[in-house]
Amino acid sequence: MRNYILRRLMFGVVLIFLATIVSFTILKASPGEAGAAELDPRLSQEYIDQQKRLSGLDRPPVEQYLNWLGLGRLWQKDAPSGLLQGNMGLSITFKQPVGQVIAPRLAATLALNVLALTLTWLVALPLGIYAAVNQYKFPDKVLSSVSFIGMSLPGFFLALLLLLVFAGINPWLPPGGLRSIDHHLLSFGGKLLDYAAHLVIPLVVLVFGALAGLQRISRGNMLEVLRLQYITTARAKGLSQKKVIYKHALRNAINPLVTLLGYQFAALFSGAALLEIVLNYPGMGQLMLEALRAKDQALIMASFLISSVMLVLGNLGAEILLAWVDPRISYA
Repeated sequence: MRNYILRRLMFGVVLIFLATIVSFTILKASPGEAGAAELDPRLSQEYIDQQKRLSGLDRPPVEQYLNWLGLGRLWQKDAPSGLLQGNMGLSITFKQPVGQVIAPRLAATLALNVLALTLTWLVALPLGIYAAVNQYKFPDKVLSSVSFIGMSLPGFFLALLLLLVFAGINPWLPPGGLRSIDHHLLSFGGKLLDYAAHLVIPLVVLVFGALAGLQRISRGNMLEVLRLQYITTARAKGLSQKKVIYKHALRNAINPLVTLLGYQFAALFSGAALLEIVLNYPGMGQLMLEALRAKDQALIMASFLISSVMLVLGNLGAEILLAWVDPRISYA
């Protein structure tokens, strides 16, 4: 297993490197000029050229990419530091290092999506099992109807509806954001409650949408396993329904879901981008929108890099977890 993980990590590094090349190429091929949204048309051309020189945007694209990686120092001692030196560049939009801009937004996005992913799995898996055991009965029909509604209802529409009901007509919850204006005046417990109140609506929207699909998948997998011969044999031997379901059937039914978990982890970074924009949530969704509008090269490249890293780690984690839950799989 150790050798397999090392091989996958090395392959992941190559994959991330190729992803940065593709991202940079698409960014350069897209219309518009980097930082154009931040330039006042009343500014002189000399000032604009000076800003480009300071940002390194006056150099050829290949040299810009190598400087972003930090490889320019191999032949030029005065070349700017880059990714290999721990520097992801300077944001044109925010006039700050990219790391300082991304850190709080990334933390907010990961907190929201990790909570949503955890709640989804804690609820969807038992509901899928319950629906499969009670196939075609009233509980199964109710859960199926709720799942179909969740899969067909757009997340942004549900978010707007919840805002109207719980932040407009009945102002029980805050209308958006992550913190209240007087957040810094609250006690530690008050700050936690303030965070929790702001997370209610986005969590409900994310969990309801993801719960629908995952519950249907877990139900289908469980039904398929329950029809297998070894389940019939286990029941014929007199095992209880609980042992048949949770000890024998679930271990095989959960395998496809573990693979799905890897992709869901990789999607944590951008899965709630539209929802963050609708709810004015200070996460990576809003930040990426602002970066793309301004064509903030350093900020966009850093965002794509984080997405690539999470994709590699998510797939690797899913494969390791799959080998742990299924003894038939070996990566020796």
